[in-house]
Amino acid sequence: MSKISNFVGVSARKNVEAAIAKAHANESFHALLSLTETRALERADAVDRGEISGKLAGVPFVAKDNFLTLGGTTTAASKFLENFAAPLQATAIEKLEAEGAICIGKANLDAFAHGGSTENSAFGPTKHAFDQERVAGGSSGGSAVAVALGIVPFALGTDTGGSIRQPASFNGVVGVKPTYGTVSRYGVVAMASSTDTIGVLASCTDDAALVMSIISGKDTKDMTTLPDFFVPTKLDEKKSIGVIKEAMTDDVDPEVRRVTNEYVEKLRTDGHEVEEVSLSLLKYALAIYYIVVPAEISSNLGRYDGIRYGKRAEANRLREVYGSSRDQGFMTENKRRIMIGSYVLSSGFFDAYYLQAQKVRTLLINEFNALLTTFDVLITPVAPTPAFILGENTNDPIKMYLSDVMTVPASLAGLPAISVPAGKNEQGLPIGVQLIGKRRDDALLLALAKRIEEEV
Repeated sequence: MSKISNFVGVSARKNVEAAIAKAHANESFHALLSLTETRALERADAVDRGEISGKLAGVPFVAKDNFLTLGGTTTAASKFLENFAAPLQATAIEKLEAEGAICIGKANLDAFAHGGSTENSAFGPTKHAFDQERVAGGSSGGSAVAVALGIVPFALGTDTGGSIRQPASFNGVVGVKPTYGTVSRYGVVAMASSTDTIGVLASCTDDAALVMSIISGKDTKDMTTLPDFFVPTKLDEKKSIGVIKEAMTDDVDPEVRRVTNEYVEKLRTDGHEVEEVSLSLLKYALAIYYIVVPAEISSNLGRYDGIRYGKRAEANRLREVYGSSRDQGFMTENKRRIMIGSYVLSSGFFDAYYLQAQKVRTLLINEFNALLTTFDVLITPVAPTPAFILGENTNDPIKMYLSDVMTVPASLAGLPAISVPAGKNEQGLPIGVQLIGKRRDDALLLALAKRIEEEV
């Protein structure tokens, strides 16, 4: 059921004050890094005076703290940008504000969005919405928890390899990673430019579809954006659905497999044709991702040197300024990815690693395209396990990276993929299912999910 509709037509100031009060009441979860109370209340009063209107007039939301926003800082959860006040706003923020939405604060994340648990934040981890001993997921963990706790009806996030879908699954909310290029990346701190996508986390599919319809579309400030194609739709016919068998092996938690199979049975009950399919290159996707993405990270983070961007370390020589600023500003995971990326791009290793990874990435894209000529939608779990315990994987980067094994394939292929709540395990932890579609079939995925959400 739509949560956004509960805010429309109500006093905007009351909406914002209530959201801010909930944020303060739930500070122990550390979902938000900062609140922009003054600006939010000013905009709320403008809505109530009739000076601002739109589809989301008076509806509060939060943005992951790698979106540039006015009225406060944009830190990307890093010491490097701890005091950075953005001179402009991200296109997605501008589009939401043009429809009357009100940003009340900035959500926690893994620093520079590098991570899958929000434990890599320079300001401390976000805790799971239903069990504070567990991780929120990442890197959009703060956004997911803010929605799950009911602080706001929706939040913005970014998804490079699963950073919206995985925390959405862990916390029992809807998470949308759209087709690459659907939403402008302008004004969002870059991670990996060939897979970065801007999406939404919401309580239900209707709310996610509404927000996506507003933030989608061409932007002259981002040359990778597509012409606006996203139109919320209703499912008017039965679909052919493939369950990827390589994602349902014994390596996946039994409860995750059970919940996924139960969701598949609901689709069958609704009349859709479902069968098992093979994506043979899925097993290589994580290796491709952790070559290609660190390479792009190493390039994108080169701008942070303590001179033009970020906090500058005290040093006597220029080279020492660069080195000390980066040493103090970046966290361990940031440094790890920079070093991996620099290595695979270096002379003598470019052909052996980066070029080979891009070739296999093309094969993966071709395999996806072949499957999607036969099937309308593909299904996998979102993550191989429910939310894990805080600190459980922090000293094992490989184990942490494996939590992305289901989500990175669609990211590498630029396909739309959504996480929808599918059930819970015996401990009551939410588990999500991932729906993957053809490029530009974003609205179809949400429409299919809505059928199961409301009718089965």
